[in-house]
Amino acid sequence: MYDRLQAVEDRYERLNELLSDPEIVNDTKKLREYSKEQSGIQETVEAYREYKEVRGQYQDAKAMLEEKLDAEMREMVKEEIGELEDRVEALEARLKILLIPKDPNDDKNVIMEIRGAAGGDEAALFAGDLYRMYSRFAEVQGWKTDVIEASSTGVGGYKEIIFIINGNGAFSKLKFENGAHRVQRVPETESGGRIHTSTATVAVLPEAEEVEIEIHDKDIRVDTFASSGPGGQSVNTTMSAVRLTHLPTGTVVSCQDEKSQIKNKEKAMKVLRARVYDKFQQEAQAEYDQQRKSAVGTGDRSERIRTYNFPQNRVTDHRIGLTIQKLDQILQGKLDEVIDALIMEEQSAKLKEASDA
Repeated sequence: MYDRLQAVEDRYERLNELLSDPEIVNDTKKLREYSKEQSGIQETVEAYREYKEVRGQYQDAKAMLEEKLDAEMREMVKEEIGELEDRVEALEARLKILLIPKDPNDDKNVIMEIRGAAGGDEAALFAGDLYRMYSRFAEVQGWKTDVIEASSTGVGGYKEIIFIINGNGAFSKLKFENGAHRVQRVPETESGGRIHTSTATVAVLPEAEEVEIEIHDKDIRVDTFASSGPGGQSVNTTMSAVRLTHLPTGTVVSCQDEKSQIKNKEKAMKVLRARVYDKFQQEAQAEYDQQRKSAVGTGDRSERIRTYNFPQNRVTDHRIGLTIQKLDQILQGKLDEVIDALIMEEQSAKLKEASDA
């Protein structure tokens, strides 16, 4: 482990030199690439340097016990050794986690797609609840939410809503939301007071940059049409809405949220690029050995991952067996307890995989 940490620190120092090189400074692509790499290992380097400093203090304190000390001083040194020992152990545990290979998409913005599934109007209402939950969570994190496309229902929900969350590390926290979400409650439209079960699906895609996936103009068919509102009525007489079709994969994206055709096309292109990128990732993941997958998993969108039970104010994440009696708070965007538990489970699985290898 220490050889790997030293190699990371050496690379960090080399990157410092490269980023000061005038030739690199004038090369936008390399400057961006090296800056991103350095930023990605900075936390590990800082923790390693702290570890070396604390371990040095620990060894110095141990050496002091070999000297002639009065009883009071000896007791003080022993107390310091105990504290430093705890810090060394904590830093070692942290460094093991920091050395786990990172998901290359973790720092990216995300494109989320929420769709009402089984349950008609109630499923659409639940899709709206999920959208507001993620929007509030993003707001607390200091991230920005931007709607791409929304197909609303007359009862206040969404058949489908697609939106981007812009924020550093957004994908690292939201990638586990992929899958089918189930709600159990008495619908507002149900006069008999019976509990219904409905579902909505959530897809979380990392926003792909142009350098990561190249989409040629000749491979895209662009259609324009007038924007429409609920029920299909025309709300815009200009042809501002845009539909993009990626011919090689058959991927289709529409956007009519903006009044400008150019802005709609830009937004649609972001979603198209993310979907095509995700399609290639999904195909690569399918080839990956199933036995070595993370215990949490983020790939199968048909998998039922979580149940929201209103009568008991309960949320259960089925992948890790986590049950929390805080449904009202979670729907207000207080998702940290759930997300932190999922991240910890993934880290534990990867640490075990590394130790078994």
